[in-house]
Amino acid sequence: MSFVTENPRGGCVLAGINSVLGAIHRVCPILHSGPGCCMQTTAADQGQSGHKHACFVSGVSIPSSNMLEKEVVFGGVNKLRSTIKGATEVIDADAYFVLTGCTAGIIGDDIVSVTDEFADEGIKVYPIETPGFAGDSNLGYEVIWNTFIDKVIKPASKKDEKLVNILGIIPYHDPFWSGTFEEIDRILSKLGLKVNTFFTKHQGIETIETCSEAALNIVVNPWLMKGPCEKFEKKFGVPYIRFPGLPIGATDTSRFVRQVAEALNLDKGFVEKVIKEEEDYVYSYLAQSIGQLSWKRFAVAGDAASAVGITRYLANDYSFTPVLVVITEPIFRPEDKERIISEVSSLEYATAPKIVFASDQWEINQAIRNEPEEITLLVGSTNEKEVALEKEIQFLNATFPMNERLVFNRTYSGYRGSLTFTEDLYDNL
Repeated sequence: MSFVTENPRGGCVLAGINSVLGAIHRVCPILHSGPGCCMQTTAADQGQSGHKHACFVSGVSIPSSNMLEKEVVFGGVNKLRSTIKGATEVIDADAYFVLTGCTAGIIGDDIVSVTDEFADEGIKVYPIETPGFAGDSNLGYEVIWNTFIDKVIKPASKKDEKLVNILGIIPYHDPFWSGTFEEIDRILSKLGLKVNTFFTKHQGIETIETCSEAALNIVVNPWLMKGPCEKFEKKFGVPYIRFPGLPIGATDTSRFVRQVAEALNLDKGFVEKVIKEEEDYVYSYLAQSIGQLSWKRFAVAGDAASAVGITRYLANDYSFTPVLVVITEPIFRPEDKERIISEVSSLEYATAPKIVFASDQWEINQAIRNEPEEITLLVGSTNEKEVALEKEIQFLNATFPMNERLVFNRTYSGYRGSLTFTEDLYDNL
């Protein structure tokens, strides 16, 4: 039985992959698809992410074969070949990834044989079978990492006990991704670690190729990347840990730091010294604002990682009362739902809120609109602004999609990001 989802958050698999590739330095996607896929997949994720777009090859400038009726009937490999040739001659990228849209996926064009021709000439061109009907943006993130593991990452010639890879934060699908990576990098660097974020510091294809040298993969997400991380560990011997949500504020960020430190067997005394310094920094500012924000009964609507982090920060660090949490991603595995529910429910200073899993905007609005308990603060996406105005409650746009804010390197995550979050709460009184 078919159904319609109102205001889906993000786009298809192709949109998710485009967002990932668009955030990697000097990497060029090449679309083998219909003429509308380039603009639509860009609009679906990058176009709703705080008005920040890919800068090396902008979303609407991606080379594309622009398949029409002729290619559907007779096949499009010849047109793809000429498109790749033109892209490699005009765009000076370090690597190219050929992505198939629904049209190419349906007719079954053999893109591998075409990309192999260029690979034989020493050009880094990688094929990815990505018909949009295969899934959503979240799956696109996992698909690209599976491709990296299968085709791009090289076996480690040496291991670096201080190198870690950060996974689970999807560029553009999280509007604060740049700042979040920078804050996590800053914190882990204080522990003496070297950090592969893959999407900041102009890290490019060489960083991906050598990331098997890392000692640990750190997944900052309650449900993504299970399959790719297990494959990564089996192929390259790099174990992974999962922090089940964005660490926001001193409580959860210190928990995150201790989990990483334990996995890498870092010196406990030194780790606690770093934690003490960071917590003192945060609390010294929060102490100056006591009483500025009145007590709130809040609801959160957003992707699982953001919803978990925001709920735990407001309840544990700011003593607000959680009433309702709406997880707006389609979560299918029972184990993932249980992990999310556990994180949202196990609060230090508050009773567990009602938890709803809904990806349809009508269902999300109904959950907020019909909540019998009073809500005085709603933290959500641009899509929830209307219901907040209807209920005449304070609203903060803090989750994807985000259409009314410009975001460069701001973040709500980590120690310092939580101060930014608190400032924004005050600005939206």
